[in-house]
Amino acid sequence: MRSALLVAAIGVGVLLASGWASGGWLSGGSGIPFEEQFIFFPSREIVATPDRLGLPYEEARFGPNGRLRGWFVPGSGTSQITFLWFQGNGGNMSHRLELIRRLRHELDVNVFIFGYQGYGPSEGRPSESATYADARAALAYLRGRGDVDAERLVYYGKSLGAAVAVELATHAPPHRLVVQSAFTSIADMAAIHYPFLLSLRGRLRTRYPTIERIGRVAAPVLVVHGERDEITPVSHGRALYEAAAEPKRLLIIAGARHNDVPDVGGRAYFDALRAFCTIEPSP
Repeated sequence: MRSALLVAAIGVGVLLASGWASGGWLSGGSGIPFEEQFIFFPSREIVATPDRLGLPYEEARFGPNGRLRGWFVPGSGTSQITFLWFQGNGGNMSHRLELIRRLRHELDVNVFIFGYQGYGPSEGRPSESATYADARAALAYLRGRGDVDAERLVYYGKSLGAAVAVELATHAPPHRLVVQSAFTSIADMAAIHYPFLLSLRGRLRTRYPTIERIGRVAAPVLVVHGERDEITPVSHGRALYEAAAEPKRLLIIAGARHNDVPDVGGRAYFDALRAFCTIEPSP
């Protein structure tokens, strides 16, 4: 559902950026500029917390004036690796609880997931620049924790979150970078789903130009994509893989779509993450 909204968002965003709606800067009741309202779909309501699934966690408040919120879910203590999770454009961190549980169970890693501005209890409003600033704040928070090895951070970004992770990685290279179900750029997505608006693509303010950045990442990169991704074609994943510098790996999950890569991939998916991150199998 959220992915379908992203596709619709891009089309409307192109129209708005073309100046057909007062320059695209009309604002709705949310206070979010009009183009951004069709890119970001935050949910304020936290539907559950990690303890609902029996997971230990610590609620984090960080960023300027403590405006951002996140959850730090520790592993059992045997792994020194921490996943810094960058979510997609919809919902909030409480909608990712099951995958948090599986990552912790399968890989025994620490997981830190946070809300961009306007997502869940995080204050502010989302925008491309705001997501980049939020990513830097999340990294600073983890680096300030005494129980986190700052040299063993894995950036784990999905869809729009992959674009945020790649941007951060160009400035602060991680131990590993996982790019899942990612698009090459917002403009390229618009060209695929709305080719009749191709002449307007240069007028989008929201860019997320991951294809231009991933080659500058000085860290091992794993590109993961669903073979049948109905939102972001697998060609985007292959293009990002080709643009990335070595060392790099590509994992195409047969039969997987945009939102079910871990489920369809199953054991092979988690084994690939473990091998890439050099995590020893749990006994």
